[in-house]
Amino acid sequence: MPSELDRKLDAIMDQLTGEGGMLPLTTIEQDGVTLPMIAAAPPALSHYFALFCAQHKDTEFLVCGGERLTFGQVYEQAQAVARGLIANFGVRRGDHVAIAARNAPAWIALYMGIVMAGGVATLLNGWWAGPELADGIDLTETKLVFADPQRAKRLAEAPHGAKVVVIDVGLPLAQALAPVAHAGEVALPELTGDDMATILFTSGSTGQSKGAISTHRAVVQGTFNYLAQTLMSLQLLTSLGEAPTLQPATLLNVPLFHVTAEIPMMLQSFAMGRKLVIMPKWDAEEAMRLMEKEKITYFVGVPLMSFEIMTHPNRHKYDLSTVKDFAAGGAPRPVEHVKRLNDEMGGAKPLIGYGLTETNAVGCGNFRENYLAKPNSTGKASRPLVDLAILDDAGRPVPQGERGEICIRTVCNFTSYYKNPEATRAAFTTDRYFRSGDIGYLDEDGYVLIVDRKKDIIIRGGENISCQEVEAALYENEDVAEAAVFGLADEKFGEVPAAVVHPADGTTLTVEGLCAFLATRLAAFKVPARIWIAPDPLPRLGTEKIDKVTIRNHYRALAAQQSAAA
Repeated sequence: MPSELDRKLDAIMDQLTGEGGMLPLTTIEQDGVTLPMIAAAPPALSHYFALFCAQHKDTEFLVCGGERLTFGQVYEQAQAVARGLIANFGVRRGDHVAIAARNAPAWIALYMGIVMAGGVATLLNGWWAGPELADGIDLTETKLVFADPQRAKRLAEAPHGAKVVVIDVGLPLAQALAPVAHAGEVALPELTGDDMATILFTSGSTGQSKGAISTHRAVVQGTFNYLAQTLMSLQLLTSLGEAPTLQPATLLNVPLFHVTAEIPMMLQSFAMGRKLVIMPKWDAEEAMRLMEKEKITYFVGVPLMSFEIMTHPNRHKYDLSTVKDFAAGGAPRPVEHVKRLNDEMGGAKPLIGYGLTETNAVGCGNFRENYLAKPNSTGKASRPLVDLAILDDAGRPVPQGERGEICIRTVCNFTSYYKNPEATRAAFTTDRYFRSGDIGYLDEDGYVLIVDRKKDIIIRGGENISCQEVEAALYENEDVAEAAVFGLADEKFGEVPAAVVHPADGTTLTVEGLCAFLATRLAAFKVPARIWIAPDPLPRLGTEKIDKVTIRNHYRALAAQQSAAA
């Protein structure tokens, strides 16, 4: 039976998206499927930036260290970037242009300029090691990369086919962008929803990262689906006499190459006139200092971040009263943390969202009383655009309450994995539902509960790690005969990678040596937190494949025993 809050929210959303509402719906045909679409959304990101940067021209937008920038100032610099890409670098509509840098105002202006010039913003994972960055560049046939000095140094050590332009993102915005900005008159292309806008990378069960490419329409509609949820929440608070009085403000404390930071945080802020306070590196106490100083109203990050704030010994020293929501995404939040956040954070409410790179972050949401009532659920499908179904392997719906694969169909979904038609076909049902790889079910109220993963991935604090990718790196060591990688429960990160390795005949392996070997090939977060050296060959199935289920169960139990005995 729907909760009282559900009934209120549904009524508000019906009004918002109905005739005469702020966000009326229309439809679009894609691959023979009719999908809802928000009619008021601009057709492309170039129009989106122009509209809302004009509307909020003099409103503070970015705060980073001592630099404070308005929407108008950032848009002016983004225009200079777009002109420079065309005039100085020869970028044409559809060219892939990558960013490899830490969070900074220059990252955002580069993203804006790339898509305004008609380029496809290719968001390289800034945590990757040099070979991983090079693989991402070559995988997507990217010929131009803007990198901060740290990432540029890594790229210099790995062969790839792109020109690298160093952007010192630590400088004030105009100085940082000087190597690309152009002051003269240059015509920018008139973009449509069908133009390609972004490539984001996803670690799948096959090991190698895949480049998920999305249109302007998908990205803008995904942003507006979040905006619809925000307007729904605003109307609810107003009806309760709790209308906000401060400028909306949030910390930008997750990396911009992640879809969570890109769409619900960065892009949605343009429409909301929201201030983004940039944290180049996560630190819980620095976060609290900034939350007090900048009057942060909304906090979002992986679950570990809000937990670190809640349990920090110095939390009492900071006034966090302006924060009304502690949101999380990227990984499940432990059930016991939900009630603690509600009880201990001075009236701020817990919230969780569920979305994927391939859905442009759109999926489900659960918050306030509903989240407290169902703390193990990621919530209901996010209106107005999400069509969520639980399907079997053949793409058929399973009865409500039964387990199946969580599948999402919206206009916001990515188009394809770049030049990987086989993976693209496997990712969609014939009627265009995206297969998430997560196993779950719908309860009697339509709430999603995730119970397992179909894909062979580990989620460490919100960051996806492919088991096969780590195994492949281990096998590059000629002294490794067999390897199996799996997730191990961790109180801090939720899950961490672990490995069992059997050495080749006549060789000796050490944990320290393997970690040092992997550190030159993988981002630090992918290096296993635990490695066991197995003297005997790993168990195998009748098909001669390594029996990862038996290995995983055995070593998870062993780790639990060792932890209890410590």
